[in-house]
Amino acid sequence: MEGDCLSCMKYLMFIFNFFIFLGGFLLLGVSMWVLVDPLGFREIMAVNPLLFPGVYVVLAMGSMLFLLGFLGCCGAIRENKCLLLFFSMLILFIFLAELAAAILAFLFRDHLNRDYFTRELKRHYQGHNNSDVFTSMWNGIMTTFHCCGVSGPEDFQESLFRLLSPGHMVPEACCQRNSYHGDVSAEQCMSGRVAFRHNKGCYSATVNYFEMYIYSAGALAIAVLTIELFAMVFAMCLFRGIQ
Repeated sequence: MEGDCLSCMKYLMFIFNFFIFLGGFLLLGVSMWVLVDPLGFREIMAVNPLLFPGVYVVLAMGSMLFLLGFLGCCGAIRENKCLLLFFSMLILFIFLAELAAAILAFLFRDHLNRDYFTRELKRHYQGHNNSDVFTSMWNGIMTTFHCCGVSGPEDFQESLFRLLSPGHMVPEACCQRNSYHGDVSAEQCMSGRVAFRHNKGCYSATVNYFEMYIYSAGALAIAVLTIELFAMVFAMCLFRGIQ
């Protein structure tokens, strides 16, 4: 009876990890395909800079799932105690890292408010410096969400951007792309013409956008943590049952 239970657990763990392996392989393939640039994806990512780091996040997730699935499959089917132990330790490490990230996000939630982002924007945003990570990130946010500043265009008053570009009221990332008619519209936008720029703040734009996904993300996070716990328990039970 104990042998049948062990055999059932072994094949269940193999099937479970085989799907993880396939998912990781798929994510790896898609991210590598995009990075190789088959159909001009780099041009698309140049228009929307937020997509570029997203590709590397998908690549990292795919690599992690690929490794987990491989270790789990090999450890289960070959009944290899070393692979099962390594699989369990890796799952435990990921679980603790996710738990620590959740705790830190809860503890520092009050620091990530509107005033904080406004203060950082005034101090560090430069406008056109693509080599600066902070500036590129903000340009990507304003372009993606069609917004300007944290609360609005007035956030650029008395800022580093105004010191570097005294003739411009707002950066080009704040301008409405569909209203462009050459350099005239861009210059009118940056010089302060309300009709040619986005006047909505990015804080409310991003909060409204992600609000619809927050409950789904929370449910998904709980599901992932539960699956990880079950996978770790199965691996350890199989580890102890192997003679």
